[in-house]
Amino acid sequence: MYASEGDVAALMEGRHADPFAVLGPHAAPGGLMLRVLRPGAASVEASFTGVTQRLEPRDPSGFFEGFIAGVRLGEAYRLRMTEGGTTTELLDPYAFGPGLGPLDDHLLIEGTHHRLYERLGAHLVTHQGVPGVRFAVWAPHARRVSVVGEFHRWDGRWHPMRRRVDSGLWEIFLPGITEGTAYKYELLGPDGVLLPLKADPFGFAAELRPANASVVARIDDFTWTDQAWMEARAKRDARTSPMTIYEVHAPSWKRHPDDRFWNWDELAADLIPYVVHMGFTHIEFMPVMEHPFDGSWGYQPIGMHAVTARLGHPSGLARFINAAHLAGIGVILDWVPAHFPDDAHGLARFDGTALYEHPDPRRGWHPDWQTAIYDYGRKEVQAFLASNALFWLERYHADGLRVDAVSSMIHLDYSRGPGEWAPNEDGGNDNRDAVGFLQRTNAMLAEQAPGALIIAEEATNWTGISAPVSEGGLGFAFKWNMGWMNDTLRYVAKDPLFRRHNHQLMNFGLIYAFKERFILPLSHDEVVHGKGTIGGRMPGDTWQKLAGLRAYYGFMWGHPGKKLLFMGQEFAPWAEWTETRELDWWLLRYAPHQGVQGFVRELNRLHRQCPALHAADARPEGFCWIDANDADHSLFTWLRFDAAGGPPIAVLCNFTPIPREAVLIGLPQAGTWRELLNSDALEFGGSGRGNLGAVKARAAPAFGQPASARVFLPPLCTIYLAPEAWAVPKAAAAVTIPGTKHA
Repeated sequence: MYASEGDVAALMEGRHADPFAVLGPHAAPGGLMLRVLRPGAASVEASFTGVTQRLEPRDPSGFFEGFIAGVRLGEAYRLRMTEGGTTTELLDPYAFGPGLGPLDDHLLIEGTHHRLYERLGAHLVTHQGVPGVRFAVWAPHARRVSVVGEFHRWDGRWHPMRRRVDSGLWEIFLPGITEGTAYKYELLGPDGVLLPLKADPFGFAAELRPANASVVARIDDFTWTDQAWMEARAKRDARTSPMTIYEVHAPSWKRHPDDRFWNWDELAADLIPYVVHMGFTHIEFMPVMEHPFDGSWGYQPIGMHAVTARLGHPSGLARFINAAHLAGIGVILDWVPAHFPDDAHGLARFDGTALYEHPDPRRGWHPDWQTAIYDYGRKEVQAFLASNALFWLERYHADGLRVDAVSSMIHLDYSRGPGEWAPNEDGGNDNRDAVGFLQRTNAMLAEQAPGALIIAEEATNWTGISAPVSEGGLGFAFKWNMGWMNDTLRYVAKDPLFRRHNHQLMNFGLIYAFKERFILPLSHDEVVHGKGTIGGRMPGDTWQKLAGLRAYYGFMWGHPGKKLLFMGQEFAPWAEWTETRELDWWLLRYAPHQGVQGFVRELNRLHRQCPALHAADARPEGFCWIDANDADHSLFTWLRFDAAGGPPIAVLCNFTPIPREAVLIGLPQAGTWRELLNSDALEFGGSGRGNLGAVKARAAPAFGQPASARVFLPPLCTIYLAPEAWAVPKAAAAVTIPGTKHA
């Protein structure tokens, strides 16, 4: 009935692989044997109903056991511990049965456990009638796993976990643990070496860096009031809907005067009204998952399920998204399944082996970012990542995920030279494990989270990124058009004198514009690392720079594809973005920057209200060049249609500082065409030149259209024209934005 010397020694030394086989109550003839491990305790008593008995100290360092006569297995009891003159009463974790079941094991191994986050991690539950926390973690090669925390001096001998042999899951229920408790896992590797303490891969919260423990947090009790939004989202066709995205790095949008981060509630009070005022349809947050290094901007996440502590409790993100939905704004989160950092407390060699990362460094290590790459062929890793994607869409009601670095996932030779990558057996460079993972995950998310947008950051000529999985595509809703971004930014950075020799940089994108469903991104990557700002790279004096910027934004909003603009670029900052401080809101004291901001607001208004500017973004019938080839004058003119017979819009761009008189354009109908938009208008900081509000089209064919008109194009300007018979609502009056201090 008594524990063997070997078991006692193994438990006291923290190397016992099956602690539940020894510790806790065990049936014995006439009663039960009770064994308790409590390093440092001087004495232990067990109190059953009507029976209190002192346990024998088998090891003076803290192992106790005793036979309790007349009690049966399953009867409740409490332990009374005495240590250093202090007596503590508690419940014995080893008296509780498992919280996981065979289905959890099976689905994990199969790679189809889509809601692992409901089972693994730290969950505040009532188990066998007792409140506490159920901990569970996957570590199949570990010899021993323990939950550690301040509640037992971070000593891994106190609470070694129950191993589920079939799956490699470890679990334990700790009664009395409450929300806010910091914890980690202590693992003994397969070679018997104690590993660095690990944060919970499924932890829902974390300590503020530089501390890095996971924190017990309740995230399942938020009361959502956005049902109408969620129901409408599930029915919305994003392809034909307006979409202009405001990309935000939450910790640096605004800061407190003492440089403290704003929390989610402060952001909600200011950012949401600002985005509504500016007319954007979505906010896209750079990763909000926990990450150790501010300078990674979240793209090297440690806690894939934890909202960063920089912005407060995780429930704040839920409140923010709920408030955004009530204001009519969608929220997209950047998601990073491509790689993870090798910090000692993270996923790298989690159980002493290459568990989450691919074991072959040619597939498991990223030379550019010095990070580990997930093993997409391992079913448990597939389940971890797919479940994590669904987690953000279900638990936080995110409206989509922008998947980072897809190019690096699907190409084995991404950023690798000869001999640095391992080809497929047939010599191919496609990462078929990653491709299969993305296809299965996108298909699952489309079914489980209808209406949510999964967007690929992908920069190669891989075909079918946004094609349905059923047709052999990867199944993304949209793809970032990196080629368009690179080409057009190269063009606008050139002196206008030389733009005539680079005309194709602006019109080349229309050759492939409808092969995928595209988002046109001017993201954070374009305003860092010495690139300057979008406005700052324009040539000329200040007036020309801002005029060129407005013309470029007009070109972008008139071009097929949804739009994305990084925060701050809507008011033309001169300083490159840095995560270390807030945006240069002080620039909005000055009229030229107010003008750019007002122009972006007007672009967003027209994008929403003019179906021709969004309804056929991904269809060739939504676009027609008027003149794509006027390189000598750096002019670009085209028509946009909604593909449903609605009013068209003519987009006219002059990318020289020379005014162009009497430019001939073709139009689909005769009559008066109003100027919907003129980037040279005084209200936007321009010179106020134009066509006196309208042009007259004659029934004289030109450029393949049945009618034509002569128009004046101011220098560095974009103009939109629409048939006069179509009444576009006027801009809303200026509004007061609650809580804003600089905008």
